[in-house]
Amino acid sequence: MATTSSLLLSTLFLHSPPSSSRFSNGSFFNPSPRSLSLYPVRSKRCLRILSKLPLDDTDNDACPLLPRLSAAAVKPFLLLCTSVALSFSLFAASPAVESAAAFVVTTPRKLQTDELATVRLFQENTPSVVYITNLAVRQDAFTLDVLEVPQGSGSGFVWDKQGHIVTNYHVIRGASDLRVTLADQTTYDAKVVGFDQDKDVAVLRIDAPKDKLRPIPVGVSADLLVGQKVFAIGNPFGLDHTLTTGVISGLRREISSAATGRPIQDVIQTDAAINPGNSGGPLLDSSGTLIGINTAIYSPSGASSGVGFSIPVDTVGGIVDQLVRFGKVTRPILGIKFAPDQSVEQLGVSGVLVLDAPPTGPAGKAGLQSTKRDGYGRLILGDIITSVNGTKVTNGSDLYRILDQCKVGDEVTVEVLRGDHKEKISVTLEPKPDET
Repeated sequence: MATTSSLLLSTLFLHSPPSSSRFSNGSFFNPSPRSLSLYPVRSKRCLRILSKLPLDDTDNDACPLLPRLSAAAVKPFLLLCTSVALSFSLFAASPAVESAAAFVVTTPRKLQTDELATVRLFQENTPSVVYITNLAVRQDAFTLDVLEVPQGSGSGFVWDKQGHIVTNYHVIRGASDLRVTLADQTTYDAKVVGFDQDKDVAVLRIDAPKDKLRPIPVGVSADLLVGQKVFAIGNPFGLDHTLTTGVISGLRREISSAATGRPIQDVIQTDAAINPGNSGGPLLDSSGTLIGINTAIYSPSGASSGVGFSIPVDTVGGIVDQLVRFGKVTRPILGIKFAPDQSVEQLGVSGVLVLDAPPTGPAGKAGLQSTKRDGYGRLILGDIITSVNGTKVTNGSDLYRILDQCKVGDEVTVEVLRGDHKEKISVTLEPKPDET
């Protein structure tokens, strides 16, 4: 811009009239230093006046720089004034343009209200989400060296300031060692406090400073509604802290535990993407409180897309409390092994067929009969449980659902089909044996 201005000035002075010019009327124009200093300011006014004058007008008293000019002298002088005004305007504009180009300010990104809420939720809850690595002992086939190699990974979240971490049981299953990585990328060795295979919940503990532990806010799941917005945070495919969003697409679903096959009731169904590595991570509502643990995805195609399921926080809370206090979950059992539901359906009956009732278990002590073979190898069916405490039992899920509502020490009335007649037997429920 400065170079352009210099060229214009050079052209201006090369083609300007001499310092002493004779006009057609015989007068001379001798600009004094004072008049030249005022020239840039007053030339604009002169130009406005000259633009309104006819070419033969010689009444130029309105412009002090001009004597009595003839029509032949007006055009060169008009060109002179225009060039000077343009040159000074370019000089004045050049620094502003250069400074504007040097200091470009980008327009701040504008987010909608719902976007700001989502960003804030992710930033506030990310420090509570951890990455869990499952290590297994392997022996090298050639050197016979024993090595620890990662055999799986998942997500989890901080439960309290004592260093308890909650995740899925299938995330830690079969691990010889576990490592937990916090949001600041610090890694700690973790110890298993306890787990519940039936509900696919596990609790770990790490020895980390309290200032690095941010417990996740715990909500409730009893009042959830279909259509409500939810957010899932985890580490899918080993990627660090990923957020997916969706809505609750169903409530009170039932899935089977990945470890025992026992049904888990009242599961939350969501369309938020839950991929490998998301297991054990938190499912949050729009206020950023925990409403479930992401645990499984149903995908007929086998791809990481489909319907996601989360264990409700009301179920998780009671399990975690027992695991933290006692290291195990005290759950009542009948002490039986029963046949698959498909086998019972093929027999044309409805209920739970008892395959084995050990004499040391609650059912064996009460007198329930197991399925066995006679001396000729013929199969003799055992008792078929048709109801418990008056509630009809058609399959194994019904039986588990009833037992989940009972406590250790409760006495229940079990109605069985034995041969061609029904009997009612009282059974006292006992705790589930310790698991290692």
